[in-house]
Amino acid sequence: MAKLKLKHLRAVRWFHWINFPLLALMIWSGVLIYWAYSPYHIGSFHFFPQWFVSALGINNRLAEGMALHFTLMWLFVANGIAYVAYTILSGEWRYLVPRSPRAFRDAWQVVLHDLHLRREMPAQEKYNAAQQLAYTGIVLMGAGSVLSGLAIYKPAQLWWLAALCGGYTSARLIHFVLTIGYVLFFLVHVAQVAMAGWNNFRSMIAGYELVRDE
Repeated sequence: MAKLKLKHLRAVRWFHWINFPLLALMIWSGVLIYWAYSPYHIGSFHFFPQWFVSALGINNRLAEGMALHFTLMWLFVANGIAYVAYTILSGEWRYLVPRSPRAFRDAWQVVLHDLHLRREMPAQEKYNAAQQLAYTGIVLMGAGSVLSGLAIYKPAQLWWLAALCGGYTSARLIHFVLTIGYVLFFLVHVAQVAMAGWNNFRSMIAGYELVRDE
């Protein structure tokens, strides 16, 4: 017999769906800013080649990118602080933060299971070890993006923050690498949601998932 079971609290769902467009627009506006000075490349490979710039009309939109980026930054920070505060006060952090000393080993076993190289899934609670590490990591990445972004935004006033990042150039590199990390996280996250099926996706919209009694 099938029944509905609460999986995601309403506040968690709101924070999730507010953060998604905010982060997407932050990345987009960051690309507009990056166009003005793009020193990071691997050999002859540039992250944003000319055909990409021309196709999306990225060039000559620096002022627009900066205005959008610095405006959305405060909403991104506010949503992040509210999310962390809520998970602490509600006790939801117990499901999200890895507490087992075997977390990394279990996470690797989850990866092998997802790649169909391991038959059995490691024991889990609400989230598996790989999800716990990923969700904890994305929060830390968010904090890193804010700190490195402020170091870039106000390197003279916040010289001590820029110094902690290793200087202005290092802060910019950290900010850029974290952005690449967000994109990779998004791609893996979407792939996992697709593999998990509609029931899992529905739970992040309605809060409930359909479970069957064994």
